[in-house]
Amino acid sequence: MYDYRKFTLGVAPTRRDFFPAPANARQVKERMMVRLQEIFAGIEDLTVVDLEGINEEGMLYDYADVPKAEKKFKEAGVDAVFFPHCNFGQEEPVAMLAKKLGVPVLVWGPRDEYPPDPKVSPNRQTDIQCGLFATTKALMRYGIPYTYIENCWLEAPVLEQGIRDFIRTASAVKAFRNCRILQLSTRPRQFLSVKYNESELLEKFGIEIIPVESAEIVRTVKGVLENRPADVKALTEEWKRDYDIDNTSDERLDNMAAIALGITELADKYGCSVVAGECWSLFSANFGVNCCFVWGWLTGQGLPVACETDVLGAVTTCLLSGAARKQKDVFLADITIRHPENDNAELFWHCGPFPASLVREGVKPCIINCKGDYELEHTAYTLARFDQEGGNYSLFVGEGKGVDGPPTNGNYVWIEVKDWVAWEKQLMYGPYIHHCGGTPGNLKDVLIEACRYIPGLKPDPAV
Repeated sequence: MYDYRKFTLGVAPTRRDFFPAPANARQVKERMMVRLQEIFAGIEDLTVVDLEGINEEGMLYDYADVPKAEKKFKEAGVDAVFFPHCNFGQEEPVAMLAKKLGVPVLVWGPRDEYPPDPKVSPNRQTDIQCGLFATTKALMRYGIPYTYIENCWLEAPVLEQGIRDFIRTASAVKAFRNCRILQLSTRPRQFLSVKYNESELLEKFGIEIIPVESAEIVRTVKGVLENRPADVKALTEEWKRDYDIDNTSDERLDNMAAIALGITELADKYGCSVVAGECWSLFSANFGVNCCFVWGWLTGQGLPVACETDVLGAVTTCLLSGAARKQKDVFLADITIRHPENDNAELFWHCGPFPASLVREGVKPCIINCKGDYELEHTAYTLARFDQEGGNYSLFVGEGKGVDGPPTNGNYVWIEVKDWVAWEKQLMYGPYIHHCGGTPGNLKDVLIEACRYIPGLKPDPAV
């Protein structure tokens, strides 16, 4: 399965070749890297690759060093590159290296020191901020999208937050660029809303759809039942331990486990990172079970599954999973009904496919009739929908918080937003449908920033 958390960051400190004084830049680099390493150490599953060894200073200041830097970063498989400026910086090699790598770019530099008395020295030490203007303009001229953190002191909270947000942004981009969707059978006939353009997804974004027809799905699940009984039993025993189970016999649990293991086999076989699955009739007709709970369990295992063969919903969960760096799971919900008492709250629900990792505190999750049955935690949520009309793609994204509301069946959470009526109209006028992805956390700005790196995708933030 695709790993949404492991991330490799290339760090390329840069200075001007001869002015301002290189000695000052080397001092800035020494202080700066101490602070940056402190920040990097606090970010899980992050590998950092620097430029030590490409020249005597481990800094980018000569275009002749670009091939060496490119080789080192590509061999390390960097997912993004960070250009901290130690003085004015050297925009030529920075832009050249960024262009060759083709990964998300972060630009930042610390605030300049107090200028010296002009009677003592006529020259300022670094002029970092001035150089940041030059570098960003060079990146624009090369057609390179980039993220910028404001020119700030080393200890400023905005620096650490900016780096963390950038890594989430670049992780979302990485997930999107590697999006390969396992499509299980066809969409339900009535669901015109989940139609999509397969050729367009490939041509515009490089997103591959791997359709698997029903016979192969059934054959794979039956193969698990026949050839992997120990794995099936181990999984059903895990579920019996972790869930209250009602109206779901041992035979049905075995079939559910075989479906879960079989879909995992298919995803591994075809190298897929997300799934869009038919869930109305295929598994009930062939195995006598609903697959709702299985979808949630697979999502919690790092393989997000979108119900009702919603391929664009699967892309949405891919983006959300990348932005969350798998620190929290995702879900795909129906946007269902307005709260009967709270005009700014809405029911985000589905019949049982949300991962149990998101269950409300103090509640033991249930499996009822092969479906998950539990409310999600009351916390901050990011909600998103990737969709299109007429070849134009956009990403709706907003934030809200879980609140109390009437209990209902299946999986659900009531989410309050600033102005639900404005949200409703924005969603109704489209190009969106009744399916919306969600994940805990405040990731709206991260996803908006990710759209910078995805040509053809327009961010559509909630009003």
